Amino acid sequence: MTLLMGRQWQGTEKLAALSGGFIACPNHCTEIDPLTIGHMLYNNGRAPHFLAKAGLFKPPVVGHILRGTKQVPVERGGAGAGRSLEVAREIIDEGGAIIVYPEGTLTRDPDMWPMKGHTGAARLALKTGAPVVPIAHWGDHELFPRYAKRLHVFPRKKARVLVGDPVDLSDLRERPMDKTTLVEATDRIMAAITALLGELRGEEPPAVRWDPAEHPETVHGRGGRDAGRGAGEAGPAAGSAAADDAEAAS
Repeated sequence: MTLLMGRQWQGTEKLAALSGGFIACPNHCTEIDPLTIGHMLYNNGRAPHFLAKAGLFKPPVVGHILRGTKQVPVERGGAGAGRSLEVAREIIDEGGAIIVYPEGTLTRDPDMWPMKGHTGAARLALKTGAPVVPIAHWGDHELFPRYAKRLHVFPRKKARVLVGDPVDLSDLRERPMDKTTLVEATDRIMAAITALLGELRGEEPPAVRWDPAEHPETVHGRGGRDAGRGAGEAGPAAGSAAADDAEAAS
């Protein structure tokens, strides 16, 4: 990543101020942005751990790498879902960072603003008590545009990352973990991410977040004219949707 792109990381001192593990919630606009977020966290002394669909752990080489770096396999139901939550707790207790994309997939917003979020990150935060750190990034989509086939290396691009203050969910932790609570927590997380991205872009975010359910395209995978499945959506990008499944089963 250092060879491919310049970088501008802001707010990283907020990571150092956290005494334990946390849940990192970034926006998601290109298949390579998990590398951008992982790079930033690793260079700031926090091992990045992604929630990833269990199928990714089956290929021998890829599975060995994922298990060796303690990524978190998420089963769609059954006993494996509860185990996923246990692994997430272990990582948080060890001071690690769990990266969850609340959107669950690449944004469908035509202007690449964060869209409506899934409740997986909120579920994990309320279940574990871990702080949620919103993160916005901008620029890596110029290196590898959404659903692109190749890198656009020249001219040299810059990855800009802005880390925000933990989202205040304290008043929700004693409430029943029902749909109302989860949606409210998710809205707070998405609002924090969107505000950070607006600051990075120097633009005013839209008043209403894009909701794929209200448009003629799929929620997951490539929608409309981009038929098929995006590479990022089979892996860490699907973390929040996978967390929804894990929590529902646990």
